[in-house]
Amino acid sequence: MARLATEGGDPMLARICGTIAVDEKQHKHIYTRIVEKLLEVDPNATMLAIAHMMKKKIIMPMHLTYYGQDPNIFVHFSAIIERQGIYTSRHYAEILEFFIIRWKLKKLEGLIGEARRAQDYVCGLPPKVRKLESRAKKIEPRQVKFSWIFHKQVIV
Repeated sequence: MARLATEGGDPMLARICGTIAVDEKQHKHIYTRIVEKLLEVDPNATMLAIAHMMKKKIIMPMHLTYYGQDPNIFVHFSAIIERQGIYTSRHYAEILEFFIIRWKLKKLEGLIGEARRAQDYVCGLPPKVRKLESRAKKIEPRQVKFSWIFHKQVIV
């Protein structure tokens, strides 16, 4: 996003996006380390927690954004960044794969009962997410007035 903002001639937006990217990278590092430790301490409960979180879906804070104009702002924003290739279901699958490998989730041994089923579920998610990408490509583009840019018509 920062690169696109720079190319689009908006250095302030580029700076904001760059700051957010740094913050997101720090979150990734912290969460990665926390889960690694939790897997050492209690792999069964941690595996159940990971599966629970994935089943509940990860809701981005922006999903709750509403400022009195466009109740579908997150849907429109998501469609735009998907079409631009900024963040796609392929990226999401790659993130899942990164964590499955980093945390060695496929290799966890000694899981019992529901935790074993949770392991199978989580480790099976990347291929399912990749199937969503092919469906997303089949959605016909449409124009909507995007309130964040003065109600300009954009393709979503």
